[in-house]
Amino acid sequence: MDEALVIAAHGSHLNAESSTPTYDHADTIRATGAFSEVRESFWKEEPSFREALRTVDADEVYLVPLFISEGYFTEQVIPREFRLEGWDPELWDSDGTSATNATLTAEDTDQTVHYCGPVGTHDSMSDVIVQRAESVTGDPDVGDGFGLAVVGHGTERNENSAKAIQYHADRIRERDRFDEVQSLFMDEDPEVDDVADYFESDDIVVVPLFIADGFHTQEDIPEDMGLTDDYRTGYDVPTTVEGHDIWYAGAVGTEPLMADVVLERAGDAGADVRSAIEQVRAETGGAPPPRATSGPIADGGDYR
Repeated sequence: MDEALVIAAHGSHLNAESSTPTYDHADTIRATGAFSEVRESFWKEEPSFREALRTVDADEVYLVPLFISEGYFTEQVIPREFRLEGWDPELWDSDGTSATNATLTAEDTDQTVHYCGPVGTHDSMSDVIVQRAESVTGDPDVGDGFGLAVVGHGTERNENSAKAIQYHADRIRERDRFDEVQSLFMDEDPEVDDVADYFESDDIVVVPLFIADGFHTQEDIPEDMGLTDDYRTGYDVPTTVEGHDIWYAGAVGTEPLMADVVLERAGDAGADVRSAIEQVRAETGGAPPPRATSGPIADGGDYR
């Protein structure tokens, strides 16, 4: 077997924890033995996108972006920095949430690169969101009597940012597991600030569709929802806001099952990862429910 997996993530110069989920998921996949090599690469940290392929001995590489939405980074930055010859976003044949994969050649290393769509728009991400709800409540059957809010950043600069959030909210709603499912945003309507206004359920699980915990997920969103007046003092899980118990889950990308989505992307591009997927699904039963947070979080690193 001479196939490698390279995970491309944003990283941060300011938040040392930004890269932690990337390394965690890479370690989980590395342990399955599905690839001869598994490498992490970052836009804002080392090892960098530009140098990543030069650290890989394999002639065939599966490149998976650990990003939530299709847009600037997945369509311009990553292909440019990895020097993927002949890249064009049209090769993904996507409407903003349906990116597939494209097989290209790296100009300076001559490696064959199977460039995959971002993890955030893959169908299996819906399963990770649900498992995040299970983790924060400690209930593997959570749903009856609960509302679920899937939260994204939202931005006028990239309409696909909102599309990814709405896509998974719609898919989970169709399962009829939760009494209510809503997509909410930080920078556009409907806003997460008013989370209690959008639900009748007494209990609401809030899952931010971000890769890592950082400024937005640990400072902005808790304060915006009214969980606390000052993130540095922490908050309870759940916290009662306007008569509703808010179960705030933190970034979905920290959920162990995220490793499965990375493998699914590689599998869709032709990698033989069936047994690895089964192993990861069996091993990643979910993280312990997060406790109240406290302490300063540096800006950046929860990249969407």
